[in-house]
Amino acid sequence: MWLSSKVLRFLIPLIVAVGVLFLTSPKAFIFSNFASDYIETYMKSRLPNGSSELHSNQDSSYLKQPVRVKHVHENGTRIRRPQKNYSNLEKLEVGLGQARADIREAQHGNQTEDPFYVPNGPMYWNPKVFHRSYLEMEKRLKIYVYEEGEPPVFHYGPCKHTYAIEGFFIQTMEISRFRTSNPEEAHIFFLPFSVTMLTQVIYVPGSHEWGLMKNTASDYVNVVAQKYPYWNRTLGADHFMLACHDWGPEISFAIPYLHQNAIRALCNANTSERFDASRDVSIPEILLPTGKIDGMLGGPSPSKRPILVFYAGGVHGPIRPILLEHWENKDPDVQIYKYLPKNVSYYGMVRKSRYCICPSGYEVASPRMVEGLYMGCVPVLIKDDYVIPFSDVLNWKTFSVIIPVKDIPNLKKILLSIPERQYIKMQRRGIQMRKHFVVNSPPKRYDVFHMILHSIWLRRLNVRLRHVHPED
Repeated sequence: MWLSSKVLRFLIPLIVAVGVLFLTSPKAFIFSNFASDYIETYMKSRLPNGSSELHSNQDSSYLKQPVRVKHVHENGTRIRRPQKNYSNLEKLEVGLGQARADIREAQHGNQTEDPFYVPNGPMYWNPKVFHRSYLEMEKRLKIYVYEEGEPPVFHYGPCKHTYAIEGFFIQTMEISRFRTSNPEEAHIFFLPFSVTMLTQVIYVPGSHEWGLMKNTASDYVNVVAQKYPYWNRTLGADHFMLACHDWGPEISFAIPYLHQNAIRALCNANTSERFDASRDVSIPEILLPTGKIDGMLGGPSPSKRPILVFYAGGVHGPIRPILLEHWENKDPDVQIYKYLPKNVSYYGMVRKSRYCICPSGYEVASPRMVEGLYMGCVPVLIKDDYVIPFSDVLNWKTFSVIIPVKDIPNLKKILLSIPERQYIKMQRRGIQMRKHFVVNSPPKRYDVFHMILHSIWLRRLNVRLRHVHPED
């Protein structure tokens, strides 16, 4: 008896883990990860035997025409097998299947009409596909926000300073039109805890003790898992969290199915720290000193930017010391500072510069990238293992410069080698892309709130879900 119980304790987690293997279909739907053949790859991964032939009704006919098997009784009469009662999850999957088919067809059709905004230009990997996907999201997406938990750790977050996007998203989601009060119609479920508030309310500064923060996040998931069927139904695969604080990934590791199955929307999008671009979402870090973008948008034309490249910031992490070692006080065209001189405006320097360096610090995220787009300064990204926000939709190489760390000594040479005409194109394209990074209250279509949602929507499209139980 003792031996049997010991064996069961070993086998049950193993069986659950095997069940997860059948939870999702291959993750190939994401538009692009700096690739040009993403649609073909997607189609081949979805269709039988790797065929590239498109069957748009493959998903949508699943529930409309259930297979009926006829049985012959001993007396020769035949009866029809009763139709299957499909679960809400299966019905939701049918609608998502139709959305997938419509998005695939968009690459060959005409641009969808939209009186507000029609994406166009090389800044998008495929503007027609992105546009159709965005419209499908607006038409279909329903998100259930768990109501459990009390502020300030839950349903609240900072709306000022470096981690402002975390609080802004959490609080906007509370009143968003995408929110549904009926969990049975939800495509995805939001876990509304703030990692930043965990660090401010629960963490004891200087203690280096993470246990209480991790336990709080884990306890919250256990509460909703015991109260509702939805977490256990899919082992978290249709749930998401959002965190801009650097500790977001580490907190998520306290909940196995959260970092294994769920969608994590993170500023700290570092593949060397187990960020999975096919499932997780990279979100931009945006510094809002006052909680608003007033005074942060706009800058002079290229002809009125006398400084070639600018950077100012603390020296931490492995990249910034290399940058300062090679360029601080070395060249008047390369304005690199550890600390800006007194009476010199940081934003003023951004507006005077053609290029703005965005290096990693302790972590890969930095608000400098968005500040450059806001003020018309072409971002220069110097980062390792970073998944750039919205890079499944946006082709960053058309409006920014990406430099490997090893090429820091050649920084000036690389920037001067960019023809004037190309620089002007990049600068103008960056201004066009600014709309996707602007924080609006209330949100506006295609702004940063909706782009984050669209990235989450893509990841949800990227899997087909079914009920998962240990006995599976």
